[in-house]
Amino acid sequence: MVLKVFFPSCCASAESGILIGRWISEQSSAVILAVAHFPFIPAQVKQYLSEVQQVTKVSVSVLGSWNNSKQEREESLDEFLKDLGTIFLHEPWIQISKEGNSKFWSCSTLQKHTDNPKEEEIIFVYYDQCKVMLSHLHPPLDTATSTDHKANDASKLSAIFDTVAKSKVLFMTDRYNEGSIKLTHWQSDGIEASIIVELLKQASVPACMLLAFLLSLVSGVCRSRVLKLWPLSFLWSKLSLCEQLGHRLQHLQVISSAKKAQNQTQLMRKANIFVSLLVDVALGVLLMSWLYRKNRIGHLADTLIPVADRVAEELQDLLQWLMGAPAGLKMNRALDQVLGRFFLYHIHLWISYIHLLSPFIEMILWYVGLSACLGLTVALCILSDIIALLTFHIYCFYVYGARLYCLKIYGLSSLWRLFRGKKWNVLRQRVDSCSYDLDQLFIGTLLFTILLFLLPTTALYYLVFTLLRLLVVIVQGLIHLLVDLIDSLPLYSIVLRLCRSYRLAAGVKFRVLEQQDGKPLRLLMQINPLSYSSVVQTYRLPTYSCYPKDSWTLLCKKLFLGELIYPWKHKGEKQD
Repeated sequence: MVLKVFFPSCCASAESGILIGRWISEQSSAVILAVAHFPFIPAQVKQYLSEVQQVTKVSVSVLGSWNNSKQEREESLDEFLKDLGTIFLHEPWIQISKEGNSKFWSCSTLQKHTDNPKEEEIIFVYYDQCKVMLSHLHPPLDTATSTDHKANDASKLSAIFDTVAKSKVLFMTDRYNEGSIKLTHWQSDGIEASIIVELLKQASVPACMLLAFLLSLVSGVCRSRVLKLWPLSFLWSKLSLCEQLGHRLQHLQVISSAKKAQNQTQLMRKANIFVSLLVDVALGVLLMSWLYRKNRIGHLADTLIPVADRVAEELQDLLQWLMGAPAGLKMNRALDQVLGRFFLYHIHLWISYIHLLSPFIEMILWYVGLSACLGLTVALCILSDIIALLTFHIYCFYVYGARLYCLKIYGLSSLWRLFRGKKWNVLRQRVDSCSYDLDQLFIGTLLFTILLFLLPTTALYYLVFTLLRLLVVIVQGLIHLLVDLIDSLPLYSIVLRLCRSYRLAAGVKFRVLEQQDGKPLRLLMQINPLSYSSVVQTYRLPTYSCYPKDSWTLLCKKLFLGELIYPWKHKGEKQD
């Protein structure tokens, strides 16, 4: 039988005393947490450990004795340490002794209540108590493919990590305390604390209460019936700005919540949201300072109108090209002229609308720039909405062309079923056989011929405006990709992995320190940190995605049939 003793490296130089820790019988492991020094009263030690058990819910007890004699070993001290096993009654009683400056320690176990005591092989495992207590052991991400052996090893390690983490109360006493029990652990020389952190903790309570009150007012306004009226409800559901503000409002409610985080995952989520908000606002303030420096808002407003005019002129040239013989193709001239003039009239209306707003463009951009103080993501969402408004005429052209093309495609498919003696059964949603008379077949043939010869002209307009619409959607998609990256990236976890990698543990590795026949094997337990990809995958924040959920096959099918593709955001579509 192999007995594993997890010994904190900070206790290697502790004076003689008794070993306090937890015995894990399923693993035949002893997790040493602290060393209590002489002199002490056994009754006080038992009372102190019972109080610790009530607080930590960990079965902490006296596991054995520790002898750190810097001189020759005294038989009286060995007998005294051995007799302590009859007082504290732990089975087995572990005796560890360190002789002078020797590298190798001697360890033995006593089993007084066993008739046939077995000789046990002992393995010493040194661990950094501070790192193990502060770290969080993550289960393997590929649990579906991981073997039972790996899952069993992870559960064994988690028992050791949980024992050290839950025994935090045991480490709150140092050698300067005026208590009857003196302990050696990782904080025995002084409890680590920061005055700034403590002040921030005290100040965070009223700040969170004030923020929660303000958020309750904002939430009440958002839930009011005024915003449920048709124009406002439509804008709230379609504009990217409104969606992003609602998303950030939820983040602020999570941060300002008075409910304490129940586990490490919730705590990390709060920290990631808080850091994401800080970085977002900081980047927004930098953007705002850049925009209002050297009158860049005025230069941007002066550039916007000529760019819009240039886009309108290019569209007019494109329509003139389509109204002729584009790429040598012979179009239906009557339909070509009607469509071309129809779209040219819309461009004329659009140019008039832009020039009507030109005196107010600079003022609008000036107030829009102020919204960057709410965060870079808010400014990017406003930019996406501005692009959508400035290219609204392209969207209208796409809708007109798509509806006309879709009407002809479905008309041709319906007439093609007529030639084959079929029809679409609306009630049963299937194609059934049907008999047609001569007049129906004649009219169907005429309509099929007309639609078929008009299809190339319609398809060309639909193809051109679909490509223009897809170009706008790609630009908006790139903007929303950046917004979702800022919203979902777990910045706090990444910085924690960079600065204190042991806080995010994926597992452990063991390094052999010394090995000699007749002496216990000495190992050093080191923490393996999570990889950066695992950190992002584990702590990535949920976002409201604006990307189409259709597959590429379904997307191409929609484009071929002329069905509209809406790149709008939809409420409730949260992606993890």
